Amino acid sequence: MRIKNTALIVFSCLFSLVAMSAQASQSVQGWGRVNMQGSIIDTACAIAVESREQTVDMGITPLADIARDGQGNSRAFSIELVNCVLARPGRDDWKQFQVTFDGDAEGALFGVRGEASGVALQITDEHGNVAIPGQPLPLTDIVPGDRQLNYALKLMANRHALKSGDYFSAIRFKLDYF
Repeated sequence: MRIKNTALIVFSCLFSLVAMSAQASQSVQGWGRVNMQGSIIDTACAIAVESREQTVDMGITPLADIARDGQGNSRAFSIELVNCVLARPGRDDWKQFQVTFDGDAEGALFGVRGEASGVALQITDEHGNVAIPGQPLPLTDIVPGDRQLNYALKLMANRHALKSGDYFSAIRFKLDYF
């Protein structure tokens, strides 16, 4: 009798463990993960997400246009500033900012890579100021709220032998606040 009771108790315990593990596995039907990232910044404005990385399609420019005019057509692009505030707790308020473009420099122009040669890129702001690689554009007043900074990108002859082909360039920009 004792053996039967012991066997019954052992069998009951095993059955309970199997049932509990089956129940536990049923309650964990799936799992997932959420990754996140962000930044805490101490600037007057944030750069809109869609303005951080852009691709400007310069289109097709006939070699004859560059040879004749020394330049191609302009293409517009912009940088959108959002949530601009002037106040800085415990410090002087923000008043101005300046934009600096940087990339492969070819004199006052931005160099290109690829099959094409004899050309480089020029950036101008909406006031006609020409961006020189690594040098800041003139100071601009900060306006509370949102603001769009407008620029034009132009293909320019660079005094090297002209050659047709595809080209590309990577130009970085930064904003400094004062």
